[in-house]
This record gives sequence, structure tokens and C-alpha cells, in this order.
Amino acid sequence: MGKTYTHITTEISKNVATLRFNRPEQLNAMNREMMDEIIDGIETINADDRVHVAIITGQGRAFMAGADIKEYGSQTPEQFKSFQDRGIQLYDSIENAPQPWIAAVNGYALGGGFEIALSCDMILASETAKMGLPEVFLSLVPGGGGTQRLIQRIGINRAKEMLFTGGQYTASVLFEWGIVNHVYQTHEFDAEVLRFAQKLTRRPLGALKELKRLAHLSLSPLPFHQKITEEGKTVSHLFHGAEAKKAIQDFIDKT
Repeated sequence: MGKTYTHITTEISKNVATLRFNRPEQLNAMNREMMDEIIDGIETINADDRVHVAIITGQGRAFMAGADIKEYGSQTPEQFKSFQDRGIQLYDSIENAPQPWIAAVNGYALGGGFEIALSCDMILASETAKMGLPEVFLSLVPGGGGTQRLIQRIGINRAKEMLFTGGQYTASVLFEWGIVNHVYQTHEFDAEVLRFAQKLTRRPLGALKELKRLAHLSLSPLPFHQKITEEGKTVSHLFHGAEAKKAIQDFIDKT
């Protein structure tokens, strides 16, 4: 992609972008420099017309074990506010990206790491992955949308359990709870994630972008009838576009 980073790597292959956290000796814990790199990497990927689907994952045995506590705990009030503001920007840059983002949770995803996964459109997990929000042990609460996005995914009762206990939950449990979309065997994980992402690239990008936008619209406070109206406008706009006309004609020609 033409950029070299210290704490992450990025690449694009066959319309799939991959951003990989690369501080494996620290379990990919995020410091300020790494956060800036992640934001730059995400925004660069989002702006690249070649990218139809993006994957975010970790190097080594962790996805991301949250913030780098040594740096986090020594921040001044000004540095802390800046760190929190940049974190919100990071999560928003994934959630509000035009194309789908997949969290490929290869290992521990804790604290801010789990919040990054929750900001993605889907979570694919290795069978050995563990996820959670342990902030309560530090007399803190999640500060990157973890409480709100978690409740949206699984409802308030189970969200409270995860938040109150601060526990680490296995991929299989979170699959049953509806947070994780698929769980793959560790030795097949990378190949299965890529296979899933490539399947999405075979769907028309225009429709994918609109599906993501409409799915997020469903969580907005707009009246239901306005959401349905927007859905109708969207299908009409797509129907009259060249991409849909070609797809419909190709389908007719095959029957």
C-alpha cells in the first residue's frame, strides 16, 4: 500500500485489505503511537477503491490485549483525553467505513481490542480465542463504546454479566451468544478468514455498502416508517443503476 509502519502492517490482495497489529511481544497492546498508525491504516484502506472487504487481525497469540497499561497509567489528564478522543475516532473509522470490516480474532481480544472487534461488521474467531472487557478490575469502565456496542449485539442481561465480571469468554460461548459469526480451527483460521472475505468480494460492492448503511440505520432513533422509506429509496436507486441492471440481465440470461 506504499506505507511502512512500526506497529502494524497493511496489505491489499484481490480486493481484500488486511491490517495486522504487530506488537506480538506485548500481545499487541496499543500505545499512542500504535493507535495513530491504526487510524492512519484504516483511513487509508477506507479511501482505496480497490478494497471491497477489509480484515483486521493480530500477529502472534493475541488479537489485541487492550491498551498498553504502562503508558496508559502514566498519562497526564491532557494525554488521557487525547487518547480517549483518538480511540473514539479509531472505532468510528471502522464502524462508519463504507465497506465491510471483519475482525479476525486470532487470540486474546481484551479491553480496547475487544472494542475494536465490536466496531467491525462481523467477528470471525479462532477456537482458542478469548474475549472480554476487564476494565472493572482497574476500577474503570470501557471507554471506546464497549458498553453500548456490546448491548446492541447481545442484549442487556448478558452484556451486564460480561461487564460486571470482567471475565474472559471463549469463542464458542460468544458464538452461542451471537457476538461471533463463525469459529474456525486454529490451524485453518487464516485460510478460512480469507475464504470468507473473498466470498464477500464476489458480491456487488454498491449493494454491500448500502446494506451496511441500512443495517446501521436500523439502530438509529429514526421512526420505523422513515427507515422503511429509506430502504425503498435505496432499492430504487440501485435498481436503476448499471451494476444492478447488468446483474439482473446476467441472471435472466442464465435461466
